[in-house]
Amino acid sequence: MLSWPNRYKQLQTQCKTKPVHDFYQSAIDNPTMPISEVPLVALDFETTGLDYLNNDIVSVGLIPFNTQRIRCRDSQQWLVKPRQTLAEDSIVIHGITHSEVNQAPDFSEIITPLLTALSGKVIVVHFAAVERHFLYHALKERLNEGLEFAVIDTMELEKRALKARQGLLGRVLNNKLDSVRLADTRLRYALPAYNNHNALTDALATAELLQAQLAYHYRPDTPLCNLWI
Repeated sequence: MLSWPNRYKQLQTQCKTKPVHDFYQSAIDNPTMPISEVPLVALDFETTGLDYLNNDIVSVGLIPFNTQRIRCRDSQQWLVKPRQTLAEDSIVIHGITHSEVNQAPDFSEIITPLLTALSGKVIVVHFAAVERHFLYHALKERLNEGLEFAVIDTMELEKRALKARQGLLGRVLNNKLDSVRLADTRLRYALPAYNNHNALTDALATAELLQAQLAYHYRPDTPLCNLWI
């Protein structure tokens, strides 16, 4: 398993730009910190597609929280202009139109406020590959360096919970796990249904889901290293 404290120190010595350096410098690198004491931030992107090499971010939503409280007042959302034309099928999914993105800034203009909002917190996502890959490549294209970061992935936590419930016999029989999509996972914790594919709404949904998962499956003194990947 990757040692994030060591990785952050290594990355800090290698980085070239101030926003990225400041992010690494403020990164939480104590793997034994109890989850109840960890400042968290839920992050979600809406994109033009799922291929991070050929698609781009169109919307960013984030909301800081901890195990007890979600700080809605401090939430932030940005609409940004992708470097390729919006496909009609992506418009159907996230509802962001051509006219909206044509008036939006390039992602480069939100890099500093975005990384500032993420700094000093552990990032929480639902399906880490999306936010990790898209943010890395968005920064790589604009700053000539990407960003690596630890995450708590609510999808991964749910897979762990479902496998534990499935038990040894279920694994031997190769029983299929229940859906770990965000909306389906929230239903298992009796969380309310939200409209999907809005970056800020999905960030809120992810924050609520992690609070529920922690309450059901983990102790307040669970060390951070048991949760982040």
